Amino acid sequence: MQDEGLFNTFSKVEPITKGWSEDKKYCVTKADGTKFLLRISPVEQYEERKYLFEILERVAELGIPMCKPIEFSTCEDGVYILESWIDGEDAEEAIPMLPETEQYVLGLKFGEILRKIHSIPAPDTQEEWATRFNRKTNIKIQKYHECGLRFEGDDRVIEYIENNHHLLENRSQSFQHGDYHIGNIMLEKGELRIIDFDRFDFGDPWEEFNRIVWCAAVSPHFASGQLRGYFGGEPPIEFFRLLAFYIASNTLSSIYWAIPFGQDEIDTMMKQSQDVLAWYDNMQNPVPTWYLKDFYIQYIDGIPFKLKSPFDFSFISNYGKVFKVFDDQDSGNICFGVKADDGKRYFVKFAGALTCRYDGSVVGGIAGAIERLKATVPIYQDLAHSTLNRFVRAEEIGGGFAVVFDWVDAICAHPMYPSDFRKFKELSDSTKECIFKEITEFHAHVVKKGYVAIDFYDASIMWDAGNERTVICDIDFYARRPYINDIGRLWGSTRFMSPEEYELGAVIDEVTNVYTMGATAFCLVANSKRTHEEWTLSPELYAVVKKATSDERCQRQQTIQQLMDEWEATK
Repeated sequence: MQDEGLFNTFSKVEPITKGWSEDKKYCVTKADGTKFLLRISPVEQYEERKYLFEILERVAELGIPMCKPIEFSTCEDGVYILESWIDGEDAEEAIPMLPETEQYVLGLKFGEILRKIHSIPAPDTQEEWATRFNRKTNIKIQKYHECGLRFEGDDRVIEYIENNHHLLENRSQSFQHGDYHIGNIMLEKGELRIIDFDRFDFGDPWEEFNRIVWCAAVSPHFASGQLRGYFGGEPPIEFFRLLAFYIASNTLSSIYWAIPFGQDEIDTMMKQSQDVLAWYDNMQNPVPTWYLKDFYIQYIDGIPFKLKSPFDFSFISNYGKVFKVFDDQDSGNICFGVKADDGKRYFVKFAGALTCRYDGSVVGGIAGAIERLKATVPIYQDLAHSTLNRFVRAEEIGGGFAVVFDWVDAICAHPMYPSDFRKFKELSDSTKECIFKEITEFHAHVVKKGYVAIDFYDASIMWDAGNERTVICDIDFYARRPYINDIGRLWGSTRFMSPEEYELGAVIDEVTNVYTMGATAFCLVANSKRTHEEWTLSPELYAVVKKATSDERCQRQQTIQQLMDEWEATK
């Protein structure tokens, strides 16, 4: 039965079914449009919920970003807590869609928030930690043995616990959130909001990290950032040893905990047990493999980015104020979106810093990256086209080399930018056909200019929705014809590469690029799947691009113009 008296104070009441809590939860709205979270519990939980409300008030006083406690009282259905509403999205779903650097920075903030939460001391009457947790762990081992389920390697987990009880001695205690992991965060306008303090407790603050396994499974960058944010740098090895103990203990209890919830939950926890054993090398190494030790974060104009080592980017101010950094390329380049004093925006590509994904040991190091970027300047000048991002200038600067292009507000087709990728895949088929037409027209232009496309793939494809046009970027490896494959496997994505691009001594020419264009069509329309079932355009168009991607060069269209003509002929 609904509590009509309480609900009548709101203009709108919407039930919330998500979550593990047995409370009745609602999103309620007042007449002025203000939303709140309403939680109703059985009246028997009055004292428990009152204490929770008092705890939430104390935590909120610390400035923790959370649902603020507003009102506690009784109603016809029991007792209720009214909290401020968070209008955000689940972090567990949103964070993996962000660039790795942003995931890491949010992890830093998550750790800093937890350190603040742990500033609330435990009551003086709290039982000594080692006594309490050893008893708890022994019960977990017993229940695990009695539950009837086993996971491979459980002997290693139990052995680690038995050999490390001493780690619990002399541990301080504090307030604990009780369920602190990525599943209990909302992202509101890009900022973290902590939810669900229902399982709060007091204990060893380091034990609070026992649920970091959920963070690591979703994003190792977020989990690594959480640890560094909490400790203000590298965690001590003592922490890792104790964390392995807590995670080992939780791994056992998660198995019998899952049984009442059915086979899906059991399977989830069984998989997690194997993940834990893999992370800890069968409990032989206390530092988990997901922890990213060599990960350096630097800031420019308040924007974070990752490098292998620090670098002085103060010269970037010559171009403007940075509003975006692209730091995940394996080319040895790092790129910046900048806004000049006159309001114009530019894309600056720079070689000279040690980027995270660049393996300079096999391609000439930083000097090699600089020389390759210099070599791209005449390519962009020769192939200037309405579809190609406009080259502005290039210069030696900051101990390296920079190439400047116009900035374009566009979404990229490559999965390395998850948010863009999702939007790109949601484009209509007619828009994708338009994109394909403009890409082939550009590559017909490339042929006329005496060039061949090398390393063209979906990271080079952008869609400017505001101006309804395709933008091509990153043609750094395009080369003058004739071109002979002198290295074996050429640069590029396997989803776009023809057989001759793997063959030492093979000619790379327009017929090769016909294959590239066919692969592009499959990427745009069928997510790179080359089956009738995935293809969403006409069977006639499917036949055209299937021909273009034949392994036999003689069976492909022999020119890009021929491919374009056959495509248009099906309309």
